[in-house]
Amino acid sequence: MEEYIKAHRKEFDVKMPPEELWDRINAALDKEKQKKTINKPLWLGIAASLLLVLGLFLFNRHKADQQHDLTGINPAYVKKELRFASLIEEKKDSLQLYASKNPKLYARFNADLNELGNDYEALKKELPQSPNQRIVIRAMVKNLELQLQVISQQLSIINDVNQYKEENHL
Repeated sequence: MEEYIKAHRKEFDVKMPPEELWDRINAALDKEKQKKTINKPLWLGIAASLLLVLGLFLFNRHKADQQHDLTGINPAYVKKELRFASLIEEKKDSLQLYASKNPKLYARFNADLNELGNDYEALKKELPQSPNQRIVIRAMVKNLELQLQVISQQLSIINDVNQYKEENHL
């Protein structure tokens, strides 16, 4: 190869490549640029999608770890919460049966229960950031106990009102 270059050295210096060659090189470079610009957005989209999926996975894992931590803080709490929640829902259903007979009284009772429920949700949100989680858990259990007591009292009041109405009608 070196010998060829030495033998034809003058031709390299004097002769210029044809214009068509330069046009083909420019056209090839333009095609290469077009291919690169098409691939960049595609790869950026794929990378963004992967980051989004990874973020969602880590977020869900963090949430699951927080739930798991609650059982680590107080495993008995999870059982109490489920028991109280089922009792509260059962009594709320009973209370709702009386709604048609006395809607004003039911609305007042329901407002009290909603306020307690909102307090419970606030405690639940506070729990992961609290430095003393046991105290917050105790407050949550007390709130559930209070909700159950309030509903029981409300049902008792409704029964007394119904009994009074029956006695006065007879």
